[in-house]
Order: sequence, then C-alpha cells, then structure tokens
Amino acid sequence: MELTALWHSYKHNRNLQAKTKLIEHYIQLVKVIAGRLYTSYGTNVEYDDLVSYGIFGLIDAIEKFDLDKQVKFRTYAQIRIRGAIIDELRSLDWIPRSIRQKARQIEETYSKLENQLGRSVFDMEVADELGITIKELQDVLMQTNSFNIVSLEETILENNIASKQEEQNDLPEKVICVKETHNALKDHIEKLPEREKQVISLYYYNNLTYKEIGAVLQVSESRVSQLHSKAILRLRAKFTEK
Repeated sequence: MELTALWHSYKHNRNLQAKTKLIEHYIQLVKVIAGRLYTSYGTNVEYDDLVSYGIFGLIDAIEKFDLDKQVKFRTYAQIRIRGAIIDELRSLDWIPRSIRQKARQIEETYSKLENQLGRSVFDMEVADELGITIKELQDVLMQTNSFNIVSLEETILENNIASKQEEQNDLPEKVICVKETHNALKDHIEKLPEREKQVISLYYYNNLTYKEIGAVLQVSESRVSQLHSKAILRLRAKFTEK
C-alpha cells in the first residue's frame, strides 16, 4: 500500500495496521534525530533511550497531523519527535544546578555588555567582565553546551515552520505573534558573529552534526561546541531582555 493510501486508511478509517506501517515507515526519521541529539547528550543518556522518547513524539505527530494542512509531515514530525525527546530530557533534570547558574551568568553578561556597547562582544570582554581567563570561559561554554541546546532547541525549530502552520488557522492575532517571533529570531541570528551564525545555520537548518560542521569550518568539534554555546547564549539573552 502506497504512503498516501496508508495516511487515508488511518485518518479516515482508523485502520491500526495502516498506523503501524506509518510508524515503521518514519522510524528512520526518529533514529536520525536521536542520533544528532546523542552527539550532544551522549555522556548523560543512552541512544536507545532517545529513540524511545522520539517514538512517542512520532506517534503523537501521526495522531495530530492534519492531511489538509499545507505542511509536509516530515517537517511537522521533526518538531514533535525532537520535542518529545527534549521534554523527557527536561523531566530527567540531569543538568547540575552549578551548570545552570554558570549558563545564566554568562547569558546575563552577554546581554549587559551587548546592550552597553551596541554590538556583539568578544570572548576577552566577557571573560574580563566575569573576572576569569578566556580558557576558563571556554571551559564553561563546553560545560554548558548541553544545557544551552535544551533551552533553545524548541524555539528555533518551532519558529522555523510555525508561521507556515499558523497561516492555516483562523486566529489572526496568533499568526501575527508567531510571525513576529519568527522574524525576531531570524534577525537575531543574522546579527550573530559570522562563525556563530554559520554554526547555528549548519546545525539547525542543514542538520549537520558537530563533526560535520567542524569539517566544513575546518575547526575541531570542541570549537564547534563553544561557538554553538556562545551563539545560543547570545540568542537567549535577546529573548529574555526586558
């Protein structure tokens, strides 16, 4: 049975065999997303666990997907799958309080300095403000990398397609709100330092791993991790400014 027929069989007739075949068809998407996240969280969680969390997201996506909306299922499912994994990671609360505090302190420093100077700040300026060396700052960025990804992952992914979904609804005020957030995110990303902007683009929009990004930019995976952390801290600072 072709894919379109499977969708119609399940959505219109609630055929459970069709649902099972849909899950089997899209399970590879779960594995790909889980694999990418595992490169970031591998020291804290097992790959098979991430896949399990993602399967719940896939099932939820199949249940809630509207065949009449002008959004591809794979695009829609990516958010549900990743969201299910991120939600479970949040509930596990494996990130030490000290790491959260360090991430918040650096984020506040980025916000303060960039508001004062009206530009992106350099590592030396952030380190001086915090009273630490550049090496210590880089070490903290490595430590906070996983926390930073969890914190902003959903925002970037959801806003990547949310405007397309909301355009199909009959809630104009919600459409405006989503579009404003989407446009603000694009604007903030565009203003990031070039290397950080490249990392965000390659990781979230081109779906490359740290290793692949490192090969493209000709830097180490650890350097990609640092750039990623800095970019997300800058973005978080923008979205949390009063």
